[in-house]
Amino acid sequence: MNTKTIAVGLLIILLLAGSGCRGRKTELNLDTAASDEALFKLGRDSVRRDPERARIYFRQVIDSFPKSIFAERAKLAIADSYFSRKEEGNMIMAAAEYREFINLYPLSPSVAYAQYQVAMTYFSSILKPGRDQTKTQQALVEFKKVMANYPLSEESKNAQMHIKECEERLAAHEFGIAHHYYKVYAFSASTARLLGILTEYPAYAGMEDVYYYLADSYFLWGQAEKSVPFFTKVISDYPKSKLAKKAQERLTEINARPKEKK
Repeated sequence: MNTKTIAVGLLIILLLAGSGCRGRKTELNLDTAASDEALFKLGRDSVRRDPERARIYFRQVIDSFPKSIFAERAKLAIADSYFSRKEEGNMIMAAAEYREFINLYPLSPSVAYAQYQVAMTYFSSILKPGRDQTKTQQALVEFKKVMANYPLSEESKNAQMHIKECEERLAAHEFGIAHHYYKVYAFSASTARLLGILTEYPAYAGMEDVYYYLADSYFLWGQAEKSVPFFTKVISDYPKSKLAKKAQERLTEINARPKEKK
């Protein structure tokens, strides 16, 4: 056994002793320290009960055997160990580790998974519409990277589903703001927000409300001619809704007004 192997074994033992593992029986010996696979298995077996200890094993695989397939697996396992703990600080660490994995192993079959997991670190922390949507926006950006960079992967299919959910949340959030402006008679602001939803989130499930309140914002703003197409859209596409009835009443009112002479 060479000097480097002995040094590696001693280093890991010292690290484990300094990480709060005193009083525990260690599985490590110098033969284990000389094996990338053995170190990886020790980390894998430790990760649930003692993730900090597991990361020491995984990092030693990466440092001592950088070109080994187990180094690649160890890097991903470190990221997963943070992700599984869920708290915000762990999610930040997980995202950083997944990004490092993508940079270090761009040709790995696991890069699509790593990018998907970056997105999930944000998605797991998103808030309901009406609250800050920064995490939702970040998740959306990262999910779109999955689809753009790894379109044939299984993760791409899952990302597409989450993209729809993110966009639905963002649209609902925008509608909430627009409706607030509508209620306080800030019609310039409400129309801008509602037009933004039409452009950015055309698949929004609440589009019936968007069309109606956009039309009524124009109507109450004194721009009845701009409201007509949107009132008509509500009536034609959602004929059985309560808003269709209101839209019809508005159109009747508009049509009853004296026509301006040209």
